[in-house]
Amino acid sequence: MAIAVGEAAPDFTLDDESGRSVTLSGLRGAPVVLVFYTFDFSGICTGELCEIRDDYGEWMELGAQVFGISRDSRFSHAAYREQHGLPYPLLADLKGEAARAYDTWNEDLWAAERLTVVIDGEGAIAHIVKNPIPDARDHSAIGEAIQAAL
Repeated sequence: MAIAVGEAAPDFTLDDESGRSVTLSGLRGAPVVLVFYTFDFSGICTGELCEIRDDYGEWMELGAQVFGISRDSRFSHAAYREQHGLPYPLLADLKGEAARAYDTWNEDLWAAERLTVVIDGEGAIAHIVKNPIPDARDHSAIGEAIQAAL
């Protein structure tokens, strides 16, 4: 089922790279940015996640909680996050359940397509950017979407 702006964000619980469980509904009260990506250590994904690290610190300065999500294990995420100095947690969606709930799972590749979702403090979807796997996303409007979601 496709997701849409204004709808309730599908809830999930996933482990971060440290093994801590993160439940989306438990993050209410502040905007959340979910960045679904294909794989750790892949070229375009690394470029996108490092761009968020380098160019979009304002997301976190605005109070947004940012999470990268892929089907990689928390162990892979820990090494990847450390190698690239990513300042936000990475969530392990090992079976693609969260990606399926957000209609971004590619069954043929067994991986998430590129999807960024801004969720407001009440749990509603405020902004969506979705690209097929080979195409990097343009995150330039995410800061404005976060401001609007405050």
